[in-house]
Parts: sequence; structure tokens; C-alpha cells
Amino acid sequence: MLQFLIQKWIPNSEDTQNPNVRKAYGTCSSIVGICCNLLLFGIKYAAGTFSHSISIISDAFNNLSDCASCLVTMFGYKLAAKPADKDHPFGHGRMEYITSLVIAAMIVLMGFELCRNSLDKILHPEELVFHPVTLAVLLLSIGIKLWMAHFNTFLGKRVHSSVMLATAKDSRSDVIATSATVIALFSSFVTHLPVDGIMGIAVSLFILKTGFDIIRDTVGDLLGRPADAETVQQLKELVLRHKAIEGIHDLMIHNYGPGKMMGSCHVEVRSDADFVAIHEVVDKIEREIYDKMQIMMTIHMDPIELDNLQVQKYKMRTEQIVSSLDQNLSIHDFRLVSGKETNRLIFDVLVPFGCQYTTEELKEMITAELQHQDKTCQTVITFDLDYTA
Repeated sequence: MLQFLIQKWIPNSEDTQNPNVRKAYGTCSSIVGICCNLLLFGIKYAAGTFSHSISIISDAFNNLSDCASCLVTMFGYKLAAKPADKDHPFGHGRMEYITSLVIAAMIVLMGFELCRNSLDKILHPEELVFHPVTLAVLLLSIGIKLWMAHFNTFLGKRVHSSVMLATAKDSRSDVIATSATVIALFSSFVTHLPVDGIMGIAVSLFILKTGFDIIRDTVGDLLGRPADAETVQQLKELVLRHKAIEGIHDLMIHNYGPGKMMGSCHVEVRSDADFVAIHEVVDKIEREIYDKMQIMMTIHMDPIELDNLQVQKYKMRTEQIVSSLDQNLSIHDFRLVSGKETNRLIFDVLVPFGCQYTTEELKEMITAELQHQDKTCQTVITFDLDYTA
């Protein structure tokens, strides 16, 4: 069924980084969602009115709000597919994240409304009317929503879409809400307590949590997250498999929406190498990264001395001192400028987030220990943050 819908709606469905293909996926998800939710709204509203159940009626309007979410999704993908322009040179891919935020806000509003209605139901209870048709409607609703959750999870993972994954979470929330309604319906046989309203409040709290979780994750994407470990590892392997490259550091990746990533890094190369040849290698690496990972990279070359024994001696000594302070610290871009009475050590220290020392403390401790071992040492230290942690 899923493959049939994809083949029918989405030409070139494998090209998931293409904005127009992503737009087609979003349109497919939205139309399927609108059709399913309109059907559920109609049958639930009728069942809720017949059984005098506030939780069923609230659930019906929750499905109606899901239709609005689907329209927002379709609109969001249309905007995200717009090409780059003068005012937005990196494209409009982040509209997918903004769309997720709008959907999450709608989920939260629905949660508050359901909570208000459920509280009113507790204060002014009405007797529920049980009927097999009502139960059948609710069970059908659970089945449809489970399928919708699976459908949007499948699409969301395929195109790495936070919008579709948020929609799938919303569908799973609906399954729990409807299940609670079924429990409330059966409870009318054994108690006169306002279980319908109590279940409604419990469901509303769950819906609110789902909405706030989506907001938290989406805001994180908008503010900027570090690249995932798999992406970082793949990128490093692509760079380091070239023999001319001795090391890589200062890697940064910026996400401008799905399929729109830009990055930069420094690579270490031998100082005695042919820099024209090295430049060609670096150009080739940048093209490989874009072709295989769709990341536009800018690579800077740092020359290092590998055959100078004095440089290697001071570098090893510095590495040991830095590692003794914190095993997560590391150094790069190490250079030595020797004079008659001084040896100036110039290097960068990579500091992870959460390090127990400030940069001022690190500078004082590293310099003091180097001078304790060799009074001729002077340091010029630059501190970098690890943007891939």
C-alpha cells in the first residue's frame, strides 16, 4: 500500500534531497491525512453526539484540527521547495522546521481545549450511552490512526522530515486518546464516576507533552544542532582516505534545512608538499563530499612539519600535558619558532563543552607545566570549541 502511494504520487521518489521530490512527499502525506481525518471527524462526531460523550466529541474535533495541520504541512513543503533568492541565498529548507513548530502549537492548543472540556465534564457529568456501533467506530479510528502513524513514520524516515515524524507522533497521541475514550465507555457499566472527564484530562496531558516535545526538538533544529555522529564519521573518512591529508580539525557543519548543509574544516598537510598538487586534492575532496553527502564544504590547508625532531619532541610533550589535564582535550596546528634563548610554541587546543576548566585556567596550567620542564618555552595558544560533539 505504501509503495503504491509513493509510486503513484511521487516521480523520482528515490531523489529525497530534491526539494520538488520532498514537496511531492509532503503533498502525498497531507492529502492522505486530510482524507482520513475528515472521515474520522464525521463518524466520531456522530458517535459522540449519540452517546453523549465529551471525550468522543473532543476526539472528533481533534481529528478536524489534524486536517488543518495537514494543510499547514502542504503549505510548508511548498515554501521549502522554493529556490534560493537574493534575500534567502541558502534556500528555504528551514520552512520545514517552522511548519513542525506550527503543528506542535496546534497540538498544544488542542490539548488545552480538551483539558478544559474534560474539566467541565467532571463538574457537570452526563450519563454515557453505550452502543456497539459507537465501540466499532472507536476501534476503526484506532486502526486508521495506527496506519497513519506507520505511514508518516515511513515517509518521515525516508526523507528525514521532522514534519512527517511530528505528524506521526500526533497520530500516536490520537490512538492513546481514542483508547482512553473506549475505556471510559466501558467504565459506564461499572461506575457512576465521571471517568469520561477524568480520561479526557489524562489524554489532554499526554497530548500537551507530545506538543511540547515536538516544540523542543524543532527549536533545537532552528537554533542549530551539532551534526550527527554518523555524518561526522563519514565526512572524516572521505577526507582522511587521501594520502596527502595528515589530519582534520575545526570541522563545522551548518544545517539550512533538509538537503541544505554547508560546512568547513581544516586539513593538515606536509609543509614540504607541492601545494599546487595539494590544492587539487582538496578541490577533489570538496566535490566528493558534495556528490556523496550533499554538503558544500570549504577546506582550509594547515602546513605541519613531520620530519623536524625538535618540533615532534615539543609537540609530544605538549600533548602529554594537555591530556593529563583532561583526556577529552586535544591539540592541533602545532608550530615551533626557535630563537637563541626562547622556544615559542604555537598551537590550538580543542575544548569540549562541559570542560571543568576555563580557557584562562587551561592556558595558565599548560604554560606553567611547559616552563617547569623547559624554561625557554613560551606559548601562543588558541582555544577552539568542538562543534561536532
